[in-house]
Amino acid sequence: MGSDVWVGPWRPHLPRGPIAALYSGPGPKYKLPPNTGYILHDPSRPRAPAFTFGARLPTQQTSCGPGPGYLVPARMTVRGRDSAPAYSIYGRPRHAAPFLTPGPGRYFPERAGNAAYPSAPRHTIAPRNWGFRAEPQTPGPGTYTVPSLLGPRVVGKISAPTYSIYGRSAVGSFCEDLSKTPGPCAYHAVNPGVYKPRAPQFSMLARTSLPQGNTLNPGPAAYNVDQHRKPRGWSFGIRHSDYLAPMLTDVND
Repeated sequence: MGSDVWVGPWRPHLPRGPIAALYSGPGPKYKLPPNTGYILHDPSRPRAPAFTFGARLPTQQTSCGPGPGYLVPARMTVRGRDSAPAYSIYGRPRHAAPFLTPGPGRYFPERAGNAAYPSAPRHTIAPRNWGFRAEPQTPGPGTYTVPSLLGPRVVGKISAPTYSIYGRSAVGSFCEDLSKTPGPCAYHAVNPGVYKPRAPQFSMLARTSLPQGNTLNPGPAAYNVDQHRKPRGWSFGIRHSDYLAPMLTDVND
């Protein structure tokens, strides 16, 4: 078709704001968690139990039994050793110290008295035993102090009103010395700015000195007007977007 085909009012232009299509993505850098294995498994998928092959346990250094190599003596039976009595020559053992247990002749049951034979009760006339009745330690009636029932401070009782007689007060009486009262001159005049809107106040101070800096600033001769920046360069670029699909105007059959 000719070049006079109307393509609309749109023309290539720069975007007004950032577009996500202008920035390249990370690509296949991100990947989904695997569905195999036990570690880093996809939490949204069921995970089967995992089993591991354990290491061989170390052999014991000492065995618990003699094993098949144990040789049973020829004269050893189930009920013990079957052999003739054997004697050995040892020294005579020392006799242990005899027990000092009393014999039957050391006991005298007839001397037990009333502890071993029944007898009639016997009474004796003895003085009264005062050991069991010690002096009484209980306080008597005079030990307790009953609180007084006079005055307002009676525990558990309602007291009548009490009055006290004091001396005449010197304040407000006819004999009060009024010359000691402060007169009008004893009070200081209050500044009106305390309880009324106060106007702005100005003060006259001395002239402040100009700030003097110690920095080394460049002078007029430090600038070179002959040197200037290189003008901005231009490059040949594309005039359409990389993400714009081409428009097909002619299709060959």
